[in-house]
Amino acid sequence: MKTVAVTGASGFIGRHVLAALASRPVDVVAISRRAEGFASSPRIRRKQLDIAQACDDPFEAMARPDILIHLAWDGLPNYRSLHHFETELPRHYDFLKYAVQGGLKSIFCAGTCFEYGMQSGVLSEETPCLPSNPYGFSKHALQQQLALLRETTPFALTWARLFYTYGPGQHPKSLWPQFQDAHRRGASVFDMSGGAQLRDFLDIGTLGALIVSLALDHPDEGVVNLCSGQPIAVCDIVARWAADLNWDVRLNLGHYPYADYEPMEFWGDDSKLQRILGTDAKRNLLRAGTVA
Repeated sequence: MKTVAVTGASGFIGRHVLAALASRPVDVVAISRRAEGFASSPRIRRKQLDIAQACDDPFEAMARPDILIHLAWDGLPNYRSLHHFETELPRHYDFLKYAVQGGLKSIFCAGTCFEYGMQSGVLSEETPCLPSNPYGFSKHALQQQLALLRETTPFALTWARLFYTYGPGQHPKSLWPQFQDAHRRGASVFDMSGGAQLRDFLDIGTLGALIVSLALDHPDEGVVNLCSGQPIAVCDIVARWAADLNWDVRLNLGHYPYADYEPMEFWGDDSKLQRILGTDAKRNLLRAGTVA
């Protein structure tokens, strides 16, 4: 039975990846710098490990996994902090490099749509990366570093550029948890931006299933957009959430300004993802586990 290590296991995405792994015939090592935050089970071992702390042999420290799903990254959601390239980038490269040199053969690593920068419209894996904030820059730099590392120390790598995700456990300042909180409070009005932005949304249950499918079944696909491939206006997805909750709420559009670190209209081209998984498989994953 293969062993899969998951860094950032107590985080928003990590907890849902653990849930998706529970249905697979694998042993799981759930890694977090905090001992709490996720449940253990007969096939899930908790392991406290802080990437920020020097480790001579991270592969051994992770119990010598066959596959690493690397989700850890600190400093979010402050995308503009210099911390991302001053601190996070060298930490994560060293951690992954020493793990590979120690014997790790396969890595799934979470990237970001912010690697594409302020480019508008549909974004494919062939779109040149022009990151415009420190977070996007740092993730793209790590992807390039790992690509160069593969030339001297071969290993399988799937680098997934994540678009917009929503669902339980998300940072409380994000749109979905704010909307859910307003519903619980019985608010009649929900303050938001103008809502005209076109984005690419995936619910967290679907994202967790896609990550596990790529990491376990498609271990060396290079860069892959992890997205729905369907642009939707922010005001429309919020209206959809309200309809799912049967909540008669007025959207107070324009209350908040538009973010200046992202373009007004962008979404992912999911052609490569469909080729990897098969169109029907991806469609079924998108239908499953939708949250409201």
